[in-house]
Amino acid sequence: MKSLLFSLIFCFFSIITFAQKNEYPAASIADSLKENANAVIRLDQTDITILSQRSMNAKNHRVVTVFNEKGFDASEAYEFYDKSTSVKNIEAIIYDASGKEIKKIKRKDFKDQSVVGGGTLFSDSRYVFLDYTPISYPFTIEFNSEVQTSSTAFIPRWMPLRSFAVSIEKSSLNVIYPNDLGFKKKEFQFSGFNIKKITDTNTQLSYVASNILAQKQEDYSPSYKDLFPKVMMGLERFHLEGVDGTAANWTDFGKWYSEKILAGTTDLPEETKVKIRTIVGDEKDPIKKAKLVYDFVQKKSRYVSIQVGIGGWKPMLAADVDRLGYGDCKALTNYTKALLQAVDVPSYNTVLFGDPYKTNIESDFVSMQGNHMILSIPSGNHYTWLECTSQDDPFGYQGTFTDDRDVLIIKPEGGEIVRTKIYADTGNTQIDKGIYTIDEKGDFSGSLSIISEGSQYSSKARIESMQPTEKERHYKEYWNRINNLKLGKISFLNDKESIRFTENVQLSAVNYATISANKLIFSIDAFNQDAGNVKRIRNRKNPFQIQRGYLDTDEIEINLPAGFSIEFLPSNYELKGKFGEYKTEIIKKENNKLIYKRSMFLNKGKYSNKEYDDYRLFMEQVSRNDNAKIILTKN
Repeated sequence: MKSLLFSLIFCFFSIITFAQKNEYPAASIADSLKENANAVIRLDQTDITILSQRSMNAKNHRVVTVFNEKGFDASEAYEFYDKSTSVKNIEAIIYDASGKEIKKIKRKDFKDQSVVGGGTLFSDSRYVFLDYTPISYPFTIEFNSEVQTSSTAFIPRWMPLRSFAVSIEKSSLNVIYPNDLGFKKKEFQFSGFNIKKITDTNTQLSYVASNILAQKQEDYSPSYKDLFPKVMMGLERFHLEGVDGTAANWTDFGKWYSEKILAGTTDLPEETKVKIRTIVGDEKDPIKKAKLVYDFVQKKSRYVSIQVGIGGWKPMLAADVDRLGYGDCKALTNYTKALLQAVDVPSYNTVLFGDPYKTNIESDFVSMQGNHMILSIPSGNHYTWLECTSQDDPFGYQGTFTDDRDVLIIKPEGGEIVRTKIYADTGNTQIDKGIYTIDEKGDFSGSLSIISEGSQYSSKARIESMQPTEKERHYKEYWNRINNLKLGKISFLNDKESIRFTENVQLSAVNYATISANKLIFSIDAFNQDAGNVKRIRNRKNPFQIQRGYLDTDEIEINLPAGFSIEFLPSNYELKGKFGEYKTEIIKKENNKLIYKRSMFLNKGKYSNKEYDDYRLFMEQVSRNDNAKIILTKN
């Protein structure tokens, strides 16, 4: 009877949807919704029916008018599936600008491919997507899909607005669920958006969003995920990877995940255990053991991308990774854990959101979250974190993909929310030390050593693996204010023990200085000028943030040409404010030498939209002073 009731209600939703007129002329869209929009969501209806702990059905009816190439992704005409999830129906209809139907696309016309091309181990993780090339713009896509799954651990989040430059006529969510599974929800960022909660009972939930204008993307804005409305949903009693689960709290969740999902996945062949024990030898220190194991994994395995949530949460068997030499983040993390186990070093699978934009696990909403997995090793009262997908990262280094965010550590005794390593702003350093010479023709030649640490290490160390043409492009972009730049010898020192990357670069340029009559005019700061490209944004709406601060210090020796005297020298300069500190100093030495010193410290932080102009002014002052000119006069 319960199933029959769900079916009847669901049919009611479906009848409402398909009774609508299947013509969508672009001209009928309100002008206010077209403004700043690459696409308009005419209708986006999501109907989720949770029939039981082991059965969930999701239907989507989506109509999107696309105005240009940038708006095509707003159609989101695709579905993922795997061994526990099947796509019951998927189809699309294309309409021209007047709303006339021009093409009907059935399931057989959709592309169907593996999430990971060529990865036979993951052949059950696939997606079906619409591969359509429009004849002209605007056009409209009407997309229908139905997905059935036995996994109820992941209830899709409702985000009516999922990108900038897209507006919404109407978006709705309807959820039906049994009252005995512990359904829960959490609402985010509803304020300022036209969203109404229609139903909220012990078996139903529904929302409607309407007439939401396209949002402009503004520089330094938080992610749309932190600005736009969303609803997270979950069950306390769910099903995943063929196992019933409970997630009333993180402790229970961690125990369940350890016992039911991870159990039995870390067995290794005896010969591999012997090999890793031989490598570790008589070493007793757990961290030193872990370094040797990490080095072994980096040399032996490679990463194959497949995200948590698409490829499932149960890692591939460690024995399979050992045999094949590759795996995704879960597989390589689990393999490293198995090797550490063999040499008596405890470690824990750790789930998080991996992205250069810092995103936390929502600690007060116990549910399946995250898209990435790393390994944590207890070390006194803190943890050492291992990114097991990288063949290059230093041991224990957390780059900008996993730093400074709340993560979930899975322990046998339960789950624990912990913050990953926070790199202090003063620790994200770049130290420049160099020399350059200006000759009487205004030509420039010099050499520079750049030492990068902290979060700046991760952005610099990648240069080492670039092809020669890529390296040249990188440095010409980095020193784009030096016209006619010519690169000489380039060498690197990647100190993975100290996590310090050093670049040694020789460079030259003809006509660096401008010649005017008997004068030479040039920027004294040749090596580390701030671009100062903070855009003016009138009537800014969004707050802004600086996710990572840094400290740059420079000391450059400058050799001036013989036969010239200094007519004008920029003054020493100092600037302090809430955003940071900036200081320059020029010291005259004998024999036509100058020493130029510069330091630039920027604070990370979140700021209101009203503070943006102050930040822009701060950075403009830095840029203006970086570009300060010295004038030499011929004797």
